[in-house]
Amino acid sequence: MDQLWALLSLGFLLGLRHALDADHVVAVSTIVAQTRQLTKAALVGLLWGIGHTLTLSIMGCVVLFAKLQIPDPLAQGAEFMVGLMLILLGTSTLWGLHRRRIHLHPHSHGSKEHIHFHSHSGAREHAHEHPKLGWKPLIVGMIHGMAGSAALMLLVLGTVRSELAGLLYIFVFGVGSMGSMLIVSLILGLPVVWTARSPMLQRVPQAITLVTGAVSIAFGVWLMIEIGFVEGWLRNLVP
Repeated sequence: MDQLWALLSLGFLLGLRHALDADHVVAVSTIVAQTRQLTKAALVGLLWGIGHTLTLSIMGCVVLFAKLQIPDPLAQGAEFMVGLMLILLGTSTLWGLHRRRIHLHPHSHGSKEHIHFHSHSGAREHAHEHPKLGWKPLIVGMIHGMAGSAALMLLVLGTVRSELAGLLYIFVFGVGSMGSMLIVSLILGLPVVWTARSPMLQRVPQAITLVTGAVSIAFGVWLMIEIGFVEGWLRNLVP
């Protein structure tokens, strides 16, 4: 029993830590930056955690019941796909800003010059944006569930003696990752919500969205180069 509690405690702590991986935080922050409510920010983290746990549960059951191990090339390929997803996510974010025609615009007041964000979306009476989350956080979480330090969870599963213990381990790992990402999403959403409610800072959320989109693209490019060329995954695909 003591060994089981130690295993479950390890799974919960690894789940908490797993949600803080850089690629996870970058992806979730890109989505959270487009929200204007803390409840939506929390929902992003929760949906990410559900999608992440769903994929890990499927892979974990394969390891537990089929006694199969995830080959390294497949794990690296999943990491490569995460990089591609980050690029697509950042590009989608920047395209949304462009579609709403949000841009920097120098504006002078006498001898003082300021830079403002302007939106020319054509909406005359309704100036507030209400972006829909859709399935994006869930899908992003599912893709993340196929890669990253989740391999450590699968490695631990390969050492458990009981299928029940393995299923409990998957559950507590998922609960840890969901709870951690929910908290992270709330923290990331706080500056967006606070600035959006201030008349003087209403353009700051758009600036945050612009920055997170660009960071997502840059991190995705770096990750694809790291996995594809530095670690040689793309070279290994060629016979």
